[in-house]
Amino acid sequence: MKGDKKDLNIEPFLKPLPQASYNQPTLELAQMLLGCLLVKETKDGIASGMIVETEAYKGPEDRAAHSFGNRRTKRTEIMFGEPGYVYTYVMHTHCLVNVVSGRVGKPEAVLIRAVEPYSGIELMNKRRPVTDQKNLTNGPGKLTKALGIGMEDYGHPIFKPPLYLAEGSKPEGISCGKRIGINNSGEAKDYPWRYWISGNKFVSK
Repeated sequence: MKGDKKDLNIEPFLKPLPQASYNQPTLELAQMLLGCLLVKETKDGIASGMIVETEAYKGPEDRAAHSFGNRRTKRTEIMFGEPGYVYTYVMHTHCLVNVVSGRVGKPEAVLIRAVEPYSGIELMNKRRPVTDQKNLTNGPGKLTKALGIGMEDYGHPIFKPPLYLAEGSKPEGISCGKRIGINNSGEAKDYPWRYWISGNKFVSK
């Protein structure tokens, strides 16, 4: 965490990353997002966290992706459009947030798996009371509840408020490994497409 700065109302001075930032290969985007700030503005206040863990899903050829085989449904529709939009879905009652990547017509996305609380921490604790702060946002369902991200954010351009990404700090080291919770996806379960900031205590596993 970043010392006393997290208690200041600094988000209005943060500048959302431009849409062009998302025009890059999905695996590269998944790594680029590490260290960026995920910001959510709500009527209750502003909360943000530094992204410390992501997973890449490469659409049509990735058995672990919702859009495997170019599966086009009401849920996956947003992934067939331009990169830089929000793809949310519910899994086991938890809302998960993704950033659409890949070119138009090639449905890919990056799941944000964990963030390190940066600001609005008191608000996050009201939404998700925990005894150990490292458990506040160290999982994809935990971070959305703490930040106030929900299904209403589906299709939102993540380069504009109230939900956006802003420049943070570049990680000193990035690790990679297998994605989590996709054991029934054939060979895709072994792809090393999960990325995290090495040594960060807010990584999910």
